[in-house]
Amino acid sequence: MNMQTTISPAPADDLPLMLPGRPEMRYNFPKAWRHFKNLIKDKENTAEVYPIFEALPWRGIYDAALAFLQSERGQAIRKAEPSLVSLLDDRSKLRAMPQGSLAWHYCEFMDREGLSAQGLVDELDKYRPAEHYFDDQVTWYFNRLRDTHDLLHVLTGFGRDALGEQCVLAFTYSQQPALAHLFLGYAGALEIKKQVKSGAPVFGAVREAQRMGKACPRLVEMPISELLPLPIEEVRARLNITPAGRYAAAHQVWRGMGIDPYDLIAPEAKAA
Repeated sequence: MNMQTTISPAPADDLPLMLPGRPEMRYNFPKAWRHFKNLIKDKENTAEVYPIFEALPWRGIYDAALAFLQSERGQAIRKAEPSLVSLLDDRSKLRAMPQGSLAWHYCEFMDREGLSAQGLVDELDKYRPAEHYFDDQVTWYFNRLRDTHDLLHVLTGFGRDALGEQCVLAFTYSQQPALAHLFLGYAGALEIKKQVKSGAPVFGAVREAQRMGKACPRLVEMPISELLPLPIEEVRARLNITPAGRYAAAHQVWRGMGIDPYDLIAPEAKAA
């Protein structure tokens, strides 16, 4: 799993490993804070999120991508899975896999939420400057970081509710340590605590998610096509993903208060 075997140079008709000219990964805290304040003013303005990730990046991302791509295992996965989008959006093929498999649960989740892998690509491409695209193997690695997002929801059991999204951010930080994941995850948890006064273990759930992500090998570096047909509990066991107890406990507290975790504004607040 951690093989670092150096491979021979790519064939002439293959993508280059990493093109020159990629921007250096640097922190820009004033920029992050400026866009975060704009996001707080309008939480639906997702255009503010991309600049936060630009300002608080994973500084070691090039090293991680190159280490994986310069291994025999990394190249084997790249050749077998040139595009996760086409793999994950082939619902007929995924639906033909056994009930209870990761593929089956993924389809259930995506259909229920009205999502598609291509939809996430289209959404993020609205904000990515054209000059940030490089036609190389590192881009393939970057794309997998994006395309495994909804698989993380399915594998961890974190829903698309407010707390579930913060937990996925914290889990992802341990997989892809961009400060933006951690910053947004805990900032979002603080907003939840401010919005709904309760004993729900909101910060405990986020911290638990961060620990879960650390225990799990990087999903981006796993052979997704081999995991999809397997029973989801077997996949979780292989990846050391344990049940998210504090997340479930927070939902239980809110439901006991008559609050839907997927709509954290209490009924009386709505009526006010």
